Amino acid sequence: MRIPIYQIDAFANKQFEGNPAAVCCLEEWVEDDLMQKIAKENNLSETAFFVKKGDIYELRWFTPEKEIDLCGHATLATAYVVFTYLDKNIKKISFKTKSGVLEVFKENDLLSMIFPSRKGDKCKVPNELIKGLGREPKEVYKSRDYMAVFETEEEIKNLNLNMEELKKLDSFGVIVTAKGKKVDFVSRYFAPKAGVDEDPVTGSAHCTLVPYWTEVLKKDEFVAYQMSDRGGVIFCKDLGDKIKISGKAVLYLEGYVKIE
Repeated sequence: MRIPIYQIDAFANKQFEGNPAAVCCLEEWVEDDLMQKIAKENNLSETAFFVKKGDIYELRWFTPEKEIDLCGHATLATAYVVFTYLDKNIKKISFKTKSGVLEVFKENDLLSMIFPSRKGDKCKVPNELIKGLGREPKEVYKSRDYMAVFETEEEIKNLNLNMEELKKLDSFGVIVTAKGKKVDFVSRYFAPKAGVDEDPVTGSAHCTLVPYWTEVLKKDEFVAYQMSDRGGVIFCKDLGDKIKISGKAVLYLEGYVKIE
């Protein structure tokens, strides 16, 4: 079996920026165990697998450790592959996923995704979160992830991280955020339970970030920056029960996975 594979730098203007995702093009679904093994072998934060069914693309995402319900950068990467190599004449893609049907469309030089809004509920600060981040945030919210809000970019940059403590939390991952100096807001994202200590750029985190910053900044369009080593710019708009997340993507490699 030969599976076409692409590696795409998502939320990137050029190679070696943003978040790399692998995209595997399947003619039909293979065993979950095989997809998980491929994702572990790729050792990227996400590997996306898709199968075209009529006018819809079925899409699934795997970290090195598990399948997840929503992923932004790997969806952006998959859309880039479809638009660039497989179906050059279309302007919009519908992906059937565990989080419902997600639409991605071309918008000038950006790819824009429509994702569900995941507003967090304010909650008490878990002790494991304080120990895991090395400092106490000013407030914390909970959706799929914990979101810890800090006063400054410097606090986020200089966190004293303890991944073993973050693994103890009853959430998929941890978002940290603060108001930005040159952008509307900044963030970082950690998901050690999924085998991803720090994710370079996390589209799905903005489903929780955007509703919060809409209320705080009293606006509905944002330029955001994820402060990982690679870094990435995300353009966002609050649509109420949906979020528009936009960015660029570039090809890093293409080839085949050979399964014997």
